[in-house]
Amino acid sequence: MLARLQQLITTGVATLAVLWAIASWRVGCVGCALLGVTLVVCGYAAVLAFEFAFLRFAYGEDPTPRPSALQLLSAWWGEVVSAPTVFCWRQPFRSWLTPDQLPANAQGRRGVLLVHGFVCNRGLWNPWLTKLTGHQVPFIALNLEPVFGSISEYAPLIEDAVQRLHHSTGLPPVVVAHSMGGLAVRRWWADYVGSHGVHRVITIATPHQGTWLARFGFSRNSREMRQGSRWLQDLAIAEPPERYAHFTCFYGHCDNIVFPPRCATLPGADNRHLGAVAHVHMASRSEPWQELQRQLGLVPTR
Repeated sequence: MLARLQQLITTGVATLAVLWAIASWRVGCVGCALLGVTLVVCGYAAVLAFEFAFLRFAYGEDPTPRPSALQLLSAWWGEVVSAPTVFCWRQPFRSWLTPDQLPANAQGRRGVLLVHGFVCNRGLWNPWLTKLTGHQVPFIALNLEPVFGSISEYAPLIEDAVQRLHHSTGLPPVVVAHSMGGLAVRRWWADYVGSHGVHRVITIATPHQGTWLARFGFSRNSREMRQGSRWLQDLAIAEPPERYAHFTCFYGHCDNIVFPPRCATLPGADNRHLGAVAHVHMASRSEPWQELQRQLGLVPTR
C-alpha cells in the first residue's frame, strides 16, 4: 500500500515539474521554468528546515550537548540528499529488490529481523539487505501494515517473523528497528512474553519516550508517539525494567523527527549518540551496521 502511494506521489511530482517546465518554455520564460522546477522538486528541503527549527525550539533542558549551527546545517543537507533516495526510489520502486533470505541450511547461523518506521517500508533497508546477503545471514525485512493503524497491530507480524527465523536458524534473532519500528518491537515483546525472544534489539532514532513533533500528527500511530501518550504509558507498565539492558539505542542531537534527543533512549540500555546526522540518514550511518556485525559475530566483539 505504501509503495503504491509513494509511487503515485513521486510520479505526480515529476509530472508536475515537467509540465511546468514545458509551459514556461513555450511562453519564453526560462527563468520561470527553472524556478518552478526548483520549487516543485526541492520544496521538501524547506519542510526539513522547519523541522530543524522545531528541534532547536523544543530542545529544552535535554542533557545531550546542543548541536552547533554547522552540525545542524550538515545534518539538514544529509537529509536533503538521503531522503529522496528512500522515499522516491527505494520504497516506491525497489522495496522487493532483495527478498527475505531463509535458506534451508541456516541452522546455527543467527538471523536478523529488520523493522522499519512510520511511512516507510522494507525498501529502507536495501543497503543492509545487500550486505546481509553477501554474508549469507538469514533475514526477514517486514512491511508494517496498516500504514496508519495502531502500533500494537504490528506485534503479530513481528511474532510471526521471529518464529520463522527461529525455526530456520534454531537461534533467537537480532532485531534492528528504525524509528516507530522500535516501539512496535517493544509492544511485541510485551505481548508475546512466551516467544523465543531475541538475542539483541538495536534501535535507530526510535521515539522511546515519544517525540515533540508527533503533536502535529493525526493518524493513530502518530498520536501514540506523542510525549506522555496513554499508549506509551501502558507500554512502559507492561515491560520489566531489566529488559532494557537487551537494547542498543542509537540517537542524535540533530534528529529532526525524534526530539528532544533523549526521547530516543531507554534507561539501562546501551545508548549511543550519533552527532550531526538527521532521522532517515541515521539508518545509513556505519555505526548501527557495525553494531549488528558485532552481535552476529562477523567482527570481534568490543
